Amino acid sequence: MYATKHWDVTVEIDEEEDTTTARASVVTPSGQDVTGVGKADRNPHDPNVPAIGDELAVARALRNLSERLLHTTERDITHLTGEPAHVHR
Repeated sequence: MYATKHWDVTVEIDEEEDTTTARASVVTPSGQDVTGVGKADRNPHDPNVPAIGDELAVARALRNLSERLLHTTERDITHLTGEPAHVHR
């Protein structure tokens, strides 16, 4: 069976002084809302380039989201099989 599926990831970025916080969220087909968070702090000696803080915070949020999705998958497998599940990272 061949299927193409589409998941939407929403990314929100908040900037407050020298700290940028990003949240990446996805709702799985089973209805679970999974969110990853990433932060970036600008060194006071670095130039103020908000786009770089955004990129770093978003990258960290997406990485955190992927870890949380892997944990969600492990829990789902464990629930279905009754055996502890560990997926490769």
